[in-house]
Amino acid sequence: MASIRELFRRSLRRPGRREGKEEASAAENNPSRVPQGKPGERSSVLYSAGQFFFEYLVVVSLKKMSDGHYEPKITYQFPKRENLLKGQKEEEERLLQAIPLFCFPDGNNWAPVTEFTSETFSFVLTNVDGSRKIGYCRRLLPSGRGVRLPEVFCIISCLGCFGLFSKILDEVEKRRQISMAVIYPFMQGLRESPFPAPGKTVTIKSFIPESGTELIKLTRPVDAHLEHVEFQALLQRLSPHLILHIFASAVLERRLIFLAEELSVLSQCIHAVAALLYPFTWAHTYIPVVPECLLDTVCCPTPFMVGIQMRHLERVLDQPMEEALIVDLCKGKILRAVGDEEEILPIKLQNEMLTSLNRHNNNNNIHTSEQVNTLVSEAFVQFFVRTVGHYALHIKWSKNGSGTFQERAFCKAITSKTKRKFVKKFVKTNMFSLFIEEAEKSRIPQEAYFQQKITEYHEQKKHRRDS
Repeated sequence: MASIRELFRRSLRRPGRREGKEEASAAENNPSRVPQGKPGERSSVLYSAGQFFFEYLVVVSLKKMSDGHYEPKITYQFPKRENLLKGQKEEEERLLQAIPLFCFPDGNNWAPVTEFTSETFSFVLTNVDGSRKIGYCRRLLPSGRGVRLPEVFCIISCLGCFGLFSKILDEVEKRRQISMAVIYPFMQGLRESPFPAPGKTVTIKSFIPESGTELIKLTRPVDAHLEHVEFQALLQRLSPHLILHIFASAVLERRLIFLAEELSVLSQCIHAVAALLYPFTWAHTYIPVVPECLLDTVCCPTPFMVGIQMRHLERVLDQPMEEALIVDLCKGKILRAVGDEEEILPIKLQNEMLTSLNRHNNNNNIHTSEQVNTLVSEAFVQFFVRTVGHYALHIKWSKNGSGTFQERAFCKAITSKTKRKFVKKFVKTNMFSLFIEEAEKSRIPQEAYFQQKITEYHEQKKHRRDS
């Protein structure tokens, strides 16, 4: 257990372009930090077409210990990797040690049952080299008679696409009800298939006894930046007003704690909050479902975004934590706040986002998750377009092709006092620093969709001036 705890205390946060060596060193030596990668994984997780769909499929089962409690253990792994170098083998061992904790983060007080509603959730793990892997999980009750324990099928991949992997887990669950032996050829076929480009489809052939050969079509969403998110989960549980308070806290990189009992609710809602930050990426501690043994994460003095099961609320509130926003997803309310959330965002833009989100709530014509994702994402992308969309105009390029961001001129160019007040705070965040670091490397915009929206906004402004 000690080695696993040490793995999760590894610092994630990379020092920004404005942070000195002392701060970077302090971050590395802070023992309280719990690394869990970046939500959404737009920049840090590769999205290139043609990659393997996944690295591993593991089954995590509960094994009864001598004291009567159950402990999660990996009972199946595909594929088995051989001939690894020493460093690769050590990294794999750490990864395989960590996975069970996140497949059963709700402790070891289990008992065999006859009924269990399957649930889907995900987590993110960070390797020593900074690369990240996502675990897509389906917890279910194996077919059979009498009482039995749930098990988790977990697909480990470096690709972020929650909807696509949920469909894959549907197929895995269907085959599990027949036989474990039927899962292997399906996953083998999937592993041999290239990850499709946005908007494209890959077809997997799979044989099922008594049903014959099935053709399974897996289609990747057209908008790649929205393929790891379901905003509907957030909108169903929180009012637009509260969502804006949460967004305001996240955009200034504060500490956020989300509470719910279901793992799937925590997972979906936290991914959705993180996705609201597009084109920026949360660059701090990020754990959609905190394992019970790591609840002291909330004592971290640094920014974090974590999900905790409601049963642990009292333990969390008893922790000596600093100021944090605590959100109850079950009752749709904020339990604890800093108090200035209403004043962080420019009031005019805040009201426009509120109008847009309320329009969604009152629009019965919007049904699909894709439509909801597009509408919600548009509102928040427009916020960044109108506050920092002029960033590229203030990167000074040298003859050797490197760029230098002119922060003072960038802030001074904002005519609105309320916008400028917000931006002066936002430019000090790590997410903005990392975004600018990438922008300084190349004249080609790093986030094509964001750049497209900036261009459209300026064209619309020019059209209004000319008409």
